[in-house]
Amino acid sequence: MQCFCENKKTSYVKVEGDVGADPLWCYECGCNLDIEEVPVSSDLKDQLMSWAMLYGEWIDWNVDRLLPDGLELEKKHNERGQLLTEKVKTELGTTYTVRFSPSSSAKSYAKAGLKL
Repeated sequence: MQCFCENKKTSYVKVEGDVGADPLWCYECGCNLDIEEVPVSSDLKDQLMSWAMLYGEWIDWNVDRLLPDGLELEKKHNERGQLLTEKVKTELGTTYTVRFSPSSSAKSYAKAGLKL
């Protein structure tokens, strides 16, 4: 998988949701990895992309506020992300180190008092 690291390849992958991005990243340089280049099954790619598209469902983007059940929605999103990370680890094998980076945006919104 190509990235911006010195050797242009990564073996250290982070699973992380973000708005408008593929859900896999180089853990070292932060490059967003092209899901099509990741050597996992099509089914897992579809699951990862479906999960990624739900990133931020706990925020009302029109008013930039946390939904009333936002903390619970983010928690469920993180739980699903952790399960998908385990699948990625299994399919990539020992060639790659894979970590999950949970979202904490709902907690940030809650702390700042940005609730509906």
